[in-house]
Amino acid sequence: MKREDICRIFSNIPSLKTDRLILRKITLDDAEDMYKYSSDPEVTELLTWYPHPDKTHTLEYISYLQTRYRTGDFYDWAVVWRDTGKMIGTCGFTRFDFPNNCAEIGYALNREYHGLGIATEALGAVIEFGFSRLGLNRIEGKYISVNTASRRVMEKNGMIFEGIRREGMLIKKKYRDIGTLAILKSDYAQNCKKGNL
Repeated sequence: MKREDICRIFSNIPSLKTDRLILRKITLDDAEDMYKYSSDPEVTELLTWYPHPDKTHTLEYISYLQTRYRTGDFYDWAVVWRDTGKMIGTCGFTRFDFPNNCAEIGYALNREYHGLGIATEALGAVIEFGFSRLGLNRIEGKYISVNTASRRVMEKNGMIFEGIRREGMLIKKKYRDIGTLAILKSDYAQNCKKGNL
């Protein structure tokens, strides 16, 4: 898929629905919910970004995202708990490798909702969108090697472990070993055929 096609789709980011979740555009109304988890050091400990220092920072960040949504170069959804309408995290694509028809995924979730299979459910919707709507050939994810919970989320979605890049990223002033998992369109089709996804 071409860059202009991705920009066109994400400039009016479609909502995705699962049994328990709605994935939709992040809005300024989400600031309180986003701040709750993005300011939590336990949530951000194994992510590449620092905790949000205050609600003003969160509001400014979401305002900035609105400009990126308009140009179609931001690819993240708000993860919303359907029963309450509460935003409990984000999930989406962090980057596209257009020449190779590949994308990288990422996600973050409010700690109160860890261990419920929510990240797995949200990621499943994003992967399905990537293959069926965007026509990707490969979707990959990276994680700090000690974050085994993140690795499990990806594995539950049929992603295959490909290895560890030793001290592959400098994150918060510390070199971290980075694991990579990936799923190919052919893997996804086979898993769907077998009823594994």
